Amino acid sequence: MKNVHIGIVGYGNIGSAHAHCILSGTISGLKLTAICDIDENKLCVAQKAAPTVDLFSSYKEMIVSGVVDAVLICTPHYLHPQIAIFAFEKGLHVLTEKPAGVYTLQVEKMNTAARRAGTVYGIMFNQRANSLYRQARELIKSGRLGQTKRLAWIITNWYRTQAYYDSGDWRATWSGEGGGVLMNQAPHNLDLWQWMFGMPARLRAVCNVGKYHNIEVEDEAAIYAEYENGATATFLTSTGEYPGTNRLEITGDSGKIVIEHGILHFWELSMSERTYCFDKNNSVTEPEIKHQELSPQQHENAHAYILQNFTDSILKGTGLLAPGYDGLNELSIANAAYLSAWTDQWVSLPVDGHLFLEQLKNQVEQSDKKNKITNCNIPSGKYSSRWDIHW
Repeated sequence: MKNVHIGIVGYGNIGSAHAHCILSGTISGLKLTAICDIDENKLCVAQKAAPTVDLFSSYKEMIVSGVVDAVLICTPHYLHPQIAIFAFEKGLHVLTEKPAGVYTLQVEKMNTAARRAGTVYGIMFNQRANSLYRQARELIKSGRLGQTKRLAWIITNWYRTQAYYDSGDWRATWSGEGGGVLMNQAPHNLDLWQWMFGMPARLRAVCNVGKYHNIEVEDEAAIYAEYENGATATFLTSTGEYPGTNRLEITGDSGKIVIEHGILHFWELSMSERTYCFDKNNSVTEPEIKHQELSPQQHENAHAYILQNFTDSILKGTGLLAPGYDGLNELSIANAAYLSAWTDQWVSLPVDGHLFLEQLKNQVEQSDKKNKITNCNIPSGKYSSRWDIHW
């Protein structure tokens, strides 16, 4: 195979941006050959932007058409697994937008279908492409940070206006989006949390519904998690603060990492703090500390990075930076946080998928149909700055 022929399902903001990126020739070896959307108006916009691309109103027709080798899923969240499963059953490669789905049971089925198909399966966790997060992960995985102790992330600069939430009938609803900031904006950070620090054993969470906006889902959340080794994690996020904060701090018994304002600071101890603490000869002096300051190694388009990596995985066997299977980990944390908030209890991980789905259905049954939708959501074909990492 010389080129990968890909079809996009969902021509909204992100779908149109991915289409423009591929059509520009930025991604070597990737050709856009089909676009699918159930909205005729969006298909008209797509036709003008990509007149040589085949258009479909049914994702099943597109997948079996023979014009695509892979599918890029850019629909509302509930649809991600069912589209992916059908594509896997037809032998296609799949790249899905985050989150992988809304609840773990459906994503587990998607992962099973991917393993059965044996095709390439990626997820658009584009913030993994940022070199600071990759360097932080390497410091932890290499052992230089030592035994992990604590992660604390304040990520409150996912600011959104009421007009944003009013721009689609599926946004900020349990029936359409399946959640709020934890399901739409913060999945990137939840993924990076577990990618760098690992999965917690249990957590408690508070999710404040409609604190800053007229919405039925949370626009602020706080998570406290515990690990088997005694480490802890705190995670604070919001779409209602401006200006917000993006500060990640990770400590271990051999050092500390802080990522803020686009810089990674690493303080490395000359000896383990735990060893020093219980050495009877160390009553006065303190371990020597070496400080490093690391700036981003490159300023790549992170979405394009994932698209290129996905393409290279199909054509060259390159390892995926963001395998689709990893989407289950991030979603497990989000589901556990919701379940904790709804039940006011500690929740163990892996989360009880059946219990979560039962509780989710209760939320969906109470979901309101939006009365007012602004008609300003015309696909721009450009990556929005709101998807960037903001420091």
